[in-house]
Amino acid sequence: MSIRIPAALLTLFFGALMIWSDGTRSVSSSSTYFVSPHGNNNNPGTREQPWRSPGYASRKLKPGDTMILLYGKYVLSRYDEDILIPPTGRPGDWITIRGESKKKLPVLAGRDNLPTAIDLSGVSYVRVENLEITCDASAKGGRRWFRDGIAILDEPSSNIFLRNLYIHHLDEFGLNVQDVQNMRVLNCRIEYCGFGSAGGPAGEDGGWRNVLIRGCSLSYGGHYYQGGDGSARPYERPDGLGVEPSDGPVDIIRTIAEHNRGDGLDSKTAKTTIRRCVVANNSCDGVKLWGGGSRIENSLIYGTGDGLGGSSPWAGIVIGTSSPNAQFEICNVTLHDNPERRAYILYVQYDDRDVPITVLMRNCIAANGYGLACFGPSVDLTADHNLFYRPGGGDQVEANGRLYTAQQLDALGSGNKYGDPAFVRPAWGEPGDYQLTRKSPARNSGCAKGAPAIDLDFTARPQGKGCDIGAYEWSAGRKMLNPPGKLKAMVKSDRRVLLKWQDNSSFETGFVIERAEGETGGWQTIGTVKAGKRKHEDTKLTSGINYRYRVRALTFSRSSRYSNVVSVVVDE
Repeated sequence: MSIRIPAALLTLFFGALMIWSDGTRSVSSSSTYFVSPHGNNNNPGTREQPWRSPGYASRKLKPGDTMILLYGKYVLSRYDEDILIPPTGRPGDWITIRGESKKKLPVLAGRDNLPTAIDLSGVSYVRVENLEITCDASAKGGRRWFRDGIAILDEPSSNIFLRNLYIHHLDEFGLNVQDVQNMRVLNCRIEYCGFGSAGGPAGEDGGWRNVLIRGCSLSYGGHYYQGGDGSARPYERPDGLGVEPSDGPVDIIRTIAEHNRGDGLDSKTAKTTIRRCVVANNSCDGVKLWGGGSRIENSLIYGTGDGLGGSSPWAGIVIGTSSPNAQFEICNVTLHDNPERRAYILYVQYDDRDVPITVLMRNCIAANGYGLACFGPSVDLTADHNLFYRPGGGDQVEANGRLYTAQQLDALGSGNKYGDPAFVRPAWGEPGDYQLTRKSPARNSGCAKGAPAIDLDFTARPQGKGCDIGAYEWSAGRKMLNPPGKLKAMVKSDRRVLLKWQDNSSFETGFVIERAEGETGGWQTIGTVKAGKRKHEDTKLTSGINYRYRVRALTFSRSSRYSNVVSVVVDE
């Protein structure tokens, strides 16, 4: 007697067997372990009896396991036992390392020149969430040196998920990544790193492939640096993002890169997309693209030079490649410079002048530059509905082997014109507001073809008779973002200062608190709070020093003017 089994059932059976055998859908005996600053490594790792050392705990994990760090400070100093080095996970059984709370982040505080806090080299399917990584500020002198936050070096990794991390005040990189495939970096603040927020050495296995960075801050690179043995010099160009040649794609979405002492976003990878980003007040170039198939869309770029005038090689946008026939697009971008800088506002193929490439520039504003918008002779440029404004009229664009004056821009392509874009509050070296005013010539002057459906601030396009040029769509319901008022500072015991202010707007997403020491010290960001909160406490201050404070309100892409400045002196 024979039994006939339907082919569909056989397929389902053997398919399930294959899925089980390669581990993608297996039901594992996963475990959850706990770590506490008050734990003991001889404990079983339960919530009631947690382990003490994150490095020790990470080595105990198996595919599918979760390690939860309870709130507190974990000092990392011993190589390599204090470094978190998890094993590799599997497609259905990720390794997870996370802080228990999204709001009160446990702190991994490194010292004694430790190379990194978390080493993910050569591993796959690892998730890291809800952690703060910084130097041990209580350490003295050279013992405070701490290099990278998270490292992927020497061996390629894949399927890495990083979310809600605050990585700051490190001597080298926040993320030091060489070869990675399928990496997600979501809602992370990576700031005040000596070598820059995210970067790494040239890849040996494709570099960065299929990487997404979304909702992040990649800022203040180079503003903090201790310097190894004390004789080393800071990294020459600490970028917000600095990626070496890679296969890509790399998507950078709704991310801020500001006040870096190098470039804002510098990507040599192919197929880079920069969408709905703010790149502001960086010392060197704003956005730099090297790989074909790359695009800047719905983004705001301004403040190149970070308030420093004089002759400069830096530009808001730089595109340069040695790959023939590479294609680039710049769409609905607002680009603003300052004539005091004496440089090009943007330039394309300045060095590789014999390498042919194509560039589409549509619905963009290029305003207030000292120099021209310069496209090299090898660039096949399509310029469609752009607004150029080099004050004083005269030559505006160099392209197609000729110069275009303010009166000749219609010959550059359809819809191109000259005029002051009339921003709400342009700035240089400080935060600005680049929404359009009612009288702006950019209003209703753009091309609907290829225009994003929403603008940088989520306003739908179009709002009027046509799309607006630039990153913002003017709306009759647009509200002014007012500065905080009546900032007050109260000195508390234990060298603390409590700041309180009045909220004069109703739609900001949060506030930024800045501090300066003495009468001439530079301003530094010391904290952020979400909307609804109107106070901040500054701690561990030095007695006898005059501290100055100011606060500004912000949305994602807009910033108010500053509040009044208050000064206090902290006593013992």
